[in-house]
Amino acid sequence: MSEGPPSDEGVVPIPYRFPGTVGAGTIAAQYGDLEPGASSGVEVAVAGRLMRNRPSGKLSFAELRDWTGSIQLFSEAATTPRFEGISRLSLGDWVGARGEVIRTRRGELSVRVTDWELLAKASRGFGDKWAGVTDVEVRHRQREVDLWANEGVRERFLLRSKVIESVRRQLRDDGFVEVETPVLQHIASGGHARPFETHFNALHADVYLRIALELYLKRLVVGGFERVFEIGRVFRNEGLSPRHNPEFTMLEAYAAYADYHDMAALVEGLVAGVALELAGTTAITVDGHAIDLAPPWPRLTLDEAVEQVTGVEVSLDMGEERLRRVAATLGVAIRPDQGAGGVLYELYEKTTEEHLVGPVHVSDYPIEVSPLVRAHRSRPGYTERITPVIAGREIGEIYSELVDPDEQRARLVDQARLREAGDVEAMALDEDFLRALEHGMPPTGGIGIGIDRLVMVLADVANIREVILFPALRPERDGSGEAVETVEADGPPS
Repeated sequence: MSEGPPSDEGVVPIPYRFPGTVGAGTIAAQYGDLEPGASSGVEVAVAGRLMRNRPSGKLSFAELRDWTGSIQLFSEAATTPRFEGISRLSLGDWVGARGEVIRTRRGELSVRVTDWELLAKASRGFGDKWAGVTDVEVRHRQREVDLWANEGVRERFLLRSKVIESVRRQLRDDGFVEVETPVLQHIASGGHARPFETHFNALHADVYLRIALELYLKRLVVGGFERVFEIGRVFRNEGLSPRHNPEFTMLEAYAAYADYHDMAALVEGLVAGVALELAGTTAITVDGHAIDLAPPWPRLTLDEAVEQVTGVEVSLDMGEERLRRVAATLGVAIRPDQGAGGVLYELYEKTTEEHLVGPVHVSDYPIEVSPLVRAHRSRPGYTERITPVIAGREIGEIYSELVDPDEQRARLVDQARLREAGDVEAMALDEDFLRALEHGMPPTGGIGIGIDRLVMVLADVANIREVILFPALRPERDGSGEAVETVEADGPPS
């Protein structure tokens, strides 16, 4: 069975391949009704890591785990070649084995080994008994260890993959076309964030890693892509927190002839559809809260949400001075450069959002904090913007998009002034985008969903690092190989 050059020392070499394997989970599903002591008469090939090895005289029992499940390898000195070798394998070694599917007299579904190969030697151990890795820094820095050592980790990341697959399929079924837009951009715009900057040698120009997908996708709507979406990585040079990672995954989708009501219904359908497809129900538990994701979701204006949580009535009609007094009473710090809209937004973020169990759509944000959103059709000073909130977490944004090129220019000019005054997160003036709007953009609705936060909700985890395979961490100490503590700090929403 072995392939490769012969060994000078007579040791069986590591093969180049081990074909024809069947997943342990597949075997369990097909032969689950096999009686104790019975043989199936079917030979299979299996491969995976040894998670346990218990030699007992002329018998050996080992647990082989692959990404579908586990199965026992049952080896006998009389029938298993190189029996001493398989008995001495270490925890973590990769092994391929062939043999008949049986169930032992003690009821363990097993493969009776008639041939086997060592596929990789684990020269670095995972612990004496694979009891699990509890050091958070090791878990996040060495995800390859975490995936094997801790139960449920692999399943969580398989869930993430299935969530993205489900969202993509639902959007395609709804007539949306998937596209890809540039990651390196000459202007970092489309969101409030400090960008990562690099240099493009061939163009002799400084460029930025994108902070949002928005502006290129809107240009495609101008170009006639009436229903368009992208799922991609975006980058924000900001602090770390349980809900923020500088590199994260966003879904953005835009539909011509739609507004924020239409797009809110789209978000409800996507999220409920994912839950129904993957869990079989829209009823989930998050942070101990029983939540039903079935549409329609309740709606609150931002003003109503603040009043519901704090008991204090607020609105833009109160004016900046009165809103600042409310903020002081509630212990919310306000920057000197913030107007009434900025104060109202800070009140919501600092006092209200985390207390909304939801799911709920929080709507009607001030123009001051929504530079890309169309003005509200009936509430002066507000915009047609919604944030869907589940278990105190904003999972995305929903807009009636601003399509008037003159008004958009005026808003971006205001942002540019803030940027020049020192606000590193204010948007830059993007002339390419403004030129596109001048060609005419139809009424359009847009959504952005943070994929990482959606997975956090569906997996019921509180830290974003639990759903990102390799989250941002400080470098290890030079030469020591030791992990260092990663400081987490609050940052703006991703």
